[in-house]
Amino acid sequence: MITSKVTYQGNLRTQAIHLQSNNQIITDAPTDNHGKGEAFSPTDLLATSLGSCILTIIGIKAEAMDIDISGTTAEITKVMAAKPRRVSEIHIIVNFPRALDESTLKRFYKTALTCPVGNSLDPAITQNLVFHNGTEA
Repeated sequence: MITSKVTYQGNLRTQAIHLQSNNQIITDAPTDNHGKGEAFSPTDLLATSLGSCILTIIGIKAEAMDIDISGTTAEITKVMAAKPRRVSEIHIIVNFPRALDESTLKRFYKTALTCPVGNSLDPAITQNLVFHNGTEA
């Protein structure tokens, strides 16, 4: 089954349609690569996918442990390298809105490292994951 269909719209913009839900994502080339930067760039989506995957996989573990992590956020910073132009680092800060005990944090951190997106990325891409617990964020 086809997952998505991407159409080039012109002016360095694409429209991606998720075929199962019909949801769409627009991408633009970033301003540092001939684009307008009016939407996520493809490399922004790569980095953001890692953050979304980490929160999803932690969410699965949290549900199994009967822990509500609603409101947890991930702040993603993408670092680009040149020659060849590529993503070289992804920094993710996970902010839990409520304080969790150290044992739970360790379980969530270990779980986050099993994220399929992270495990699919080239090992040359540095993945830096930091947790902020409750009011420490």
